[in-house]
Amino acid sequence: MRATDPRRELTLAILLCAAGGGLALSSGGQAWADVTVTRQAPLPPVAAVLTGSTLAPLVPACGLLLLSAAVALVALRGWGRTVLGVVLLVAGATVAVSGVRALVGSVDVDPGDLGTQVGLGDAEVAVRAVAGWPVLALVAGVLGVLAGVLVVLRGRGWPGMGQRYQRTGAGTGTGAAAPVRRQRPESAEDRHQAAWKALDGGTDPTDDDGAPR
Repeated sequence: MRATDPRRELTLAILLCAAGGGLALSSGGQAWADVTVTRQAPLPPVAAVLTGSTLAPLVPACGLLLLSAAVALVALRGWGRTVLGVVLLVAGATVAVSGVRALVGSVDVDPGDLGTQVGLGDAEVAVRAVAGWPVLALVAGVLGVLAGVLVVLRGRGWPGMGQRYQRTGAGTGTGAAAPVRRQRPESAEDRHQAAWKALDGGTDPTDDDGAPR
């Protein structure tokens, strides 16, 4: 059985955080519900469109948190990653629950969110969910939860920032390994230059003892 690569797991967690955060931010800026307000006669009804950030302000906030976690995963190590994983679980669950609530129509619309028109205080508010964008928020939340589970279970064993550049070989007391210098074989040109240098120094290279004259 092939061992799991910690770097691939880290990369997967980062991608899950980035994808979940991006989808949450995109969903939060779109229409989640069409609202129809029926006011007392003779006032006409009022129609409005509410975005995800209005109905569920925590969705874009958690989206930013997921994007930030994608960077923090590289910087943190050990127990710090475990704590971050728990935060990811909470953020992902919050986004997912917000999407589900919008899909089932369990959203609270404050008349103050509809503006300051006359008669809104005593009006009847009918909300029709727009399915597409809350579903995207649900997907974003699931991605955040998956990232959190992966970080909590496996994050402590992943490499940290700059770990790949650390030297692991045995060295001197300073911990730095001495550079190894390779010598190439001596060529005829090297021997020729050495002979000339010996002559310049007053030594006959043909003598066995190499004594200067």
